[in-house]
Amino acid sequence: MITIRFFSLIREAIGCKEMSVEWSEQVSTIAALKQQLVHHHGRHWAEALHQPNLVHALNQRVVSADAPLKEGDEVAFFPPMTGG
Repeated sequence: MITIRFFSLIREAIGCKEMSVEWSEQVSTIAALKQQLVHHHGRHWAEALHQPNLVHALNQRVVSADAPLKEGDEVAFFPPMTGG
């Protein structure tokens, strides 16, 4: 299983805080995972998960969308942080 967590505006947009999906060859990267989520949940998920500057975290480290996934990983999606 892969645990997926959604934060802040992403969580609000899709109405989901956390979920789990089975790991498979079809979800072997974060980009593939996003595509599967959009395929299963529809357009409003596409809008939320394909925002420019969306932050992807894998096991609590920020990574790019081509980061490989494995069984037991935790993925988090959140909007870019601002501050100063």
